[in-house]
Amino acid sequence: MNANLVSEVRSAFEEAGQGHVFNFWDRLSQEERKHLLKQACQIDLTRLKDASREALGQAGSVNDSDADLEPAPWIPLPSGVDSTRLWEEAEGIGEELLNAGKIAAFTVAGGQGTRLGFNGPKGAFPITPVSQKSLFQLFAEKIKAAQMRFEKPIMWFIMTSEINDEATKKFFIGNDNFGLSSSKIRFLRQGMMPAIRPTGEIILERPDRISMNPDGHGGFFRAVVDNGVAEEMRNAGIETISYFQVDNPLAPFLEPAFLGFHSMSGSEMSSRAAHKKGPDEKVGVFCKRNGNLSVIEYSDLPDNLARLRSEDGDLVFNAGNLAMHAIDLAFVERIGKNKGIYKLPYHSAKKKVPTVDAQGCKVTPKKPNGIKLETFVFDAIPLAKAPCIVEVCRADAFSPVKNAEGDDSIATCRSDQLRKYARWVKEAGGELPIDETGEPNISFEITPQFADSQDEFTRRWRDKSNLCIEDGLILD
Repeated sequence: MNANLVSEVRSAFEEAGQGHVFNFWDRLSQEERKHLLKQACQIDLTRLKDASREALGQAGSVNDSDADLEPAPWIPLPSGVDSTRLWEEAEGIGEELLNAGKIAAFTVAGGQGTRLGFNGPKGAFPITPVSQKSLFQLFAEKIKAAQMRFEKPIMWFIMTSEINDEATKKFFIGNDNFGLSSSKIRFLRQGMMPAIRPTGEIILERPDRISMNPDGHGGFFRAVVDNGVAEEMRNAGIETISYFQVDNPLAPFLEPAFLGFHSMSGSEMSSRAAHKKGPDEKVGVFCKRNGNLSVIEYSDLPDNLARLRSEDGDLVFNAGNLAMHAIDLAFVERIGKNKGIYKLPYHSAKKKVPTVDAQGCKVTPKKPNGIKLETFVFDAIPLAKAPCIVEVCRADAFSPVKNAEGDDSIATCRSDQLRKYARWVKEAGGELPIDETGEPNISFEITPQFADSQDEFTRRWRDKSNLCIEDGLILD
């Protein structure tokens, strides 16, 4: 071990008020010292100091008297002749972009399936109602279907984290990349930040280990730049990144109309939104704050504003953030370099963080004792030129799987998939018994290869006049 490096790092931590990280150095083995030193070298102490000061002093909630808060304008779903023509124009532009190879898919997939009772990366969780395909496989099939439709390879970038990077890569290799070319798939790790105490001190998880956490989905910008991905995208002719999170199997991340609206509006960052189910739904809302298009997290919106309704009974702040964005590569590079006005704010999340006492003995806290520092991708929206919000039918596009039971659970996600399939069948003219919620009394699947939209399904359905939907059927 390089003694000069050890001395230099320890001195830097002492000067930053973080010297306690090395309190147990003398009793550590050589391997334990190497691990702790490696972690310490990965921490940017200046960045940590700034992030801690910002997050600990931040008041993210909106004041009840905030007079500059307004509902966000958005492009609504087509409802008449003029709006239908506008959507058709946007679809045509989006198809041209896809045909030209200017769009890349980007999945944020740094989490584990722990809350689902699953031991592995969340993207490996089996989610379809019949074949139990994983989230990753479903997204791969959507990409394959788009490649066939637009006759152009589509690059897929997957952002992992330190906790699941190796397992995610092994999952793809074990499944032969789900039929996609390995040359068109790239994995990149998001950054990590140490957990801190409310006083700003780094938390030791063990005598030889700093408690580290992914730096939030806002780390996407930095990861794209720091991992050389931005340069690779530019060399491949990619101009726009279609960003989505791994827990939403319904995500229409290669829908031409949305990509077309992004281009038509001259936007650097566009977003998909849908009407909130109710004031208590745990999604952020789009709004105009101090004249800038922004997202306010559900936990930061005062209850009276969350429940405020217009004369027609709709929620005033009803544009739910679905975590789907189209982001220009040039804008990603500006944010990723993290300079001046393009710096994303850090947020704090109180957590129960395993730690050690003064003697190095394990301590399992019964209440939050630490703070996780993270950035949010949507905080870049006010920094973007001409940000644009486009409505999407949530029944077709949004059913996240976050919990083992209850809301946004495995069961609700699979039921929503079945409702979507049943609606496609009914709208194509087929017969299918459904309950009052629209869910069929049988399980079946429509794969992206068979149809990736209602219009495509209707065409395929009419081509197969003898098709009968039965329990367990997989239309492939």
